[in-house]
Amino acid sequence: MSNARDNIISRLRRKRPEFPPRDESTYRESSDETTLQQRIETFSKKLESVRAEVHRVNEQTWCAKLQSLCNEKGLQNLLYGKNGPLADSLESAWGADGTPSLVSLDERIESWKEPIFNDIHASVTSVRAGIAKVGTLVLWPTPEEPRTYSLVPPVHFAVLHTDKLYDSFSEVIGKESWHEGMPTNALLISGPSKSADIEQTLSYGVHGPTELIVLLIEG
Repeated sequence: MSNARDNIISRLRRKRPEFPPRDESTYRESSDETTLQQRIETFSKKLESVRAEVHRVNEQTWCAKLQSLCNEKGLQNLLYGKNGPLADSLESAWGADGTPSLVSLDERIESWKEPIFNDIHASVTSVRAGIAKVGTLVLWPTPEEPRTYSLVPPVHFAVLHTDKLYDSFSEVIGKESWHEGMPTNALLISGPSKSADIEQTLSYGVHGPTELIVLLIEG
């Protein structure tokens, strides 16, 4: 068994491609400061280029926009964190008879594994930060907003404030003080779920949400 393993590793090493030395300057992050407007435009273009949606809203209008988008897409329910950072705004805006219906799953994951995969049409979560240069959302899952909320439902609405929009991942780590307490699980999302088979046919929603919709709150 050991000889067979060594033979396989040797063949792989012989066929390993040679890469030219890196020009370190190309990997160095730019020190040029950008304006908030530039970050917003870059962030939006990057996400929209991979078939995500970005809607610019404000603190007073984002719930109405969310509800409007849900109705346009014919969504019957919306999963949210009952004790999460968006809960008060959502519950106030929706009212008792708002559509789609707001759904929360407060029990242990074992009890709602089937509903979240089979019955939930969409989810909405907060976003810890955004990376403008690559159009990426940084989510920091919590017990109130578990990672399944953003990874399982077919439509994911992500709510990001523009004051949490940074140029790079290293800036996120520094400005958000990750050195004082690392997340147990940070998610970096750069568009809807997609995958390509051996014939390079691109499909969406294979391993997660088919649609990613970002509500970018300005002001």
